[in-house]
Amino acid sequence: MKFEDMEIWKRSARLSAELYKSFSDCKDFGFRDQITRSGLSIPSNIAEGSERSSKKDFIRFMKYAKGSCGELRTQIYIGIDIGYIEQTQGKEWLNETREISAMLVGFINSVEKQLNTEG
Repeated sequence: MKFEDMEIWKRSARLSAELYKSFSDCKDFGFRDQITRSGLSIPSNIAEGSERSSKKDFIRFMKYAKGSCGELRTQIYIGIDIGYIEQTQGKEWLNETREISAMLVGFINSVEKQLNTEG
């Protein structure tokens, strides 16, 4: 399956684009760079993993994407607390990161199950 056809990639890429748009005028360059990088890392790792030649590599990159999702969720919480992110928008992004993370877990489990039945 091509990563462009994966719903998890589409949703994470959409979230990343939203983050870039929302923080384009943010003068706190450190925060802006960190939150956009962690957001960008999710679909990038999904894409990179899907282009790898082994299922083990694919799983590894999906786990990296899940880690980036947790990192992004942390930054959203902090952004809300310091007033960079409006409460309603922040809750939407937090929910989306939780759903993406759950999708990643399901995907990882599915591929691991395939590996266990093959090996």
